[in-house]
Amino acid sequence: MNLMEGKTGLIMGVANERSIAWGIANQLFLNKANIILTYQNESLKKRVEPLSHKIKSKNLYRCDVSVDKIEEYSIENLFKNIKQDVGKIDFVVHALAFSDKEELKGRYLETSRTNFLNTLDISAYSFTRVSRSASQLMQNGGSLLTLTYLGSNRTTPNYNVMGIAKAALETSVKYLSADLGKRNIRVNAISAGPMKTLAGAAISGARHVYRYSEKIAPLNENPNLEQVGNAALYLLSDISSGVTGLTHYVDGGLRVVGIPDQNKVDTL
Repeated sequence: MNLMEGKTGLIMGVANERSIAWGIANQLFLNKANIILTYQNESLKKRVEPLSHKIKSKNLYRCDVSVDKIEEYSIENLFKNIKQDVGKIDFVVHALAFSDKEELKGRYLETSRTNFLNTLDISAYSFTRVSRSASQLMQNGGSLLTLTYLGSNRTTPNYNVMGIAKAALETSVKYLSADLGKRNIRVNAISAGPMKTLAGAAISGARHVYRYSEKIAPLNENPNLEQVGNAALYLLSDISSGVTGLTHYVDGGLRVVGIPDQNKVDTL
């Protein structure tokens, strides 16, 4: 299928072949999208550049979402460069988040003010900045997509302030969809279940969460990159032209479970 043929867009957050952003990039490439990639620093460029060749990306830019707009590698300057080199775009995937992993352990109560502000800035507010700049390059409508997680609305071990950030991110999706709907720019989020990604592995107790969710989810499985990529393909293509302001779950049904079946719990 060629659902993205003739469409050009930006994917932010590709780190390696196990990252969710890469799963999305690959599915979009298979459907004929023209993809622009970013990297945060020179160290990450060494990982991202070879991947850009695999999807025949002609544009690769450095961007650090934590810096102010006057800085060389800011979000705002990224889109100035894209406008100059590419012109208009049709979609953006925002797959960026960060928090001090030491503060994700233990109790949310112990979160420092510095890490709270930094986590919210990078993991939530950056999507608003990206949306503001990207929407200026969407002349004929478009689609904005970000990534969230179940910890936004349910307590999750060792997720803490990141859950607060994801809750803010999901609410941002709703307000941005209201702001941009008149211009036919759709804004959505994907909430993937636990996955064996590099970022996920950095969270303390990740193996327990992965095993637990696989046992109690109605489909008895955790999502894979292809499944999340297909969901992104749906939300970024014209197939979902009537969908905006949505958090779309790809979690094997994990979110619907209240108290799990005792037989499943006993096998953990």
